[in-house]
Amino acid sequence: MCFIWTKIIRGTTFNEFSVLGILSNLGAAKMPQVMVVARNFMDMVAALPAAKLDMLYDSAFICEAVLRSFPPLAKKYALQMLYVSAPMPAAAMEEWVLDEYASKHKVAIDRLLQLRVFVEVRDRRKEVSYKMNDKFQGNMQKYLVDGGSLPREPISSSVTGRLPTLTELENYALEQWECFLLQLINSSQVERGTSFSSSMMKTFQRGLLSSRDGDAPKLSENGFQFLLMETNAQLWYIMREYISSAEERGVDPTELISFLLELSFHTLGAAYSFNTLTDVQRIAIRDLAELGLVKVQQGRKDSWFIPTKLATNLSSSLSDSSASKEGIVVVETNFRLYAYSASRLHCEILRLFSRVEYQLPNLIVGAITKESLYGAFDNGITAEQIISFLKQNAHPRVADKIPVVPENVTDQIRLWETDRNRVDMVLSHVYEDFPSKDMFEQCCDLARDNGFLLWEDSKKMRLIVRVEFHQEMREFLRRQR
Repeated sequence: MCFIWTKIIRGTTFNEFSVLGILSNLGAAKMPQVMVVARNFMDMVAALPAAKLDMLYDSAFICEAVLRSFPPLAKKYALQMLYVSAPMPAAAMEEWVLDEYASKHKVAIDRLLQLRVFVEVRDRRKEVSYKMNDKFQGNMQKYLVDGGSLPREPISSSVTGRLPTLTELENYALEQWECFLLQLINSSQVERGTSFSSSMMKTFQRGLLSSRDGDAPKLSENGFQFLLMETNAQLWYIMREYISSAEERGVDPTELISFLLELSFHTLGAAYSFNTLTDVQRIAIRDLAELGLVKVQQGRKDSWFIPTKLATNLSSSLSDSSASKEGIVVVETNFRLYAYSASRLHCEILRLFSRVEYQLPNLIVGAITKESLYGAFDNGITAEQIISFLKQNAHPRVADKIPVVPENVTDQIRLWETDRNRVDMVLSHVYEDFPSKDMFEQCCDLARDNGFLLWEDSKKMRLIVRVEFHQEMREFLRRQR
């Protein structure tokens, strides 16, 4: 009779196994797994069916937004091919670059093909050529010659009266965005009446929040990592999730993508009438207003929306080139941390990985400690994400220094993470008390050949295999009886 136990702790070498006396049906404890937060919005656009992608290219503004998202070499190829009607042989295009840039050439061609700006053509000899998408080519040619016109024009100031200044609009956008992030961290940080619509809450629940057994939603590991991302990356992540959940609300994702990209070409601070919007766009505008992308105002007869900088920067941020911003954080060699800010949001984000000691009207003082970092690691935040955040948000006085964050601090953050991750839990099964040496060796060979053998002890006839192989191992043992 072969007895089966489960759960092992796998250390850095195969000699560091410790068997726990727990039956195989129990679940295993699990270290936090790092989840990568998706940030490339155009990957989702590229995943659309060919027919829907071609529908997007009916708009010249969508074509320009897609062109902006390309890496520099892909932009160059698209412009070079803009007035070429015949297919261009792939071999001829390879001669456009030097040999050392062949990898960049491949990346550029792959991106153009993914977004169907280039279409692959094969002749009778099966040689590959590239032809530009007819819709994309035609609309971009018209756009360059005649310019483009949006499907709506700004409302006259005689109708709207005084509109918010650009400074007021920027403050409004920052306040709404901060309110959104604060509600993600802790709903008690936000005043009543600022709760989001059901469609936006589903978006957060889907990607950033999680709830168990009827408890209030809490930040997931993705959510904690999301808070340390740049604003542009955060914004496109939310837009991506919002569009991905569109079909659940009975909305065509293509229409939302088209509207969002067109919105980025509107004039900052100008007012646009609600009467020019479709029903889907009206709902989307209300949702976007909650995030600070637009400001909605009500007149005596009409309503209008005013795009903020968050909306007009949408297409320019597609290439992941984040706009430069003034940092606030100074980190000293003694692990003290100073943030020159009065924002509650900045204080709450710093609490994710540091111990905030006190907050003055324009200064947050804290310290990076082993305990605070362990809390961050438990929530799924990695050492590299913390270090990246500190560098990206470095105060101008230290931003030009090398290194921006003291090396002893970055090294210690990595060491504390390494120290915590030396041991991880692997759900496995232990087999012992084999009736014969021959059966033991057959089981070892079977597990080893399939890549599931973790450890074996030939003297005591024990072996440990991964849980994925347990069912097959049981069937093998039954057949040997």
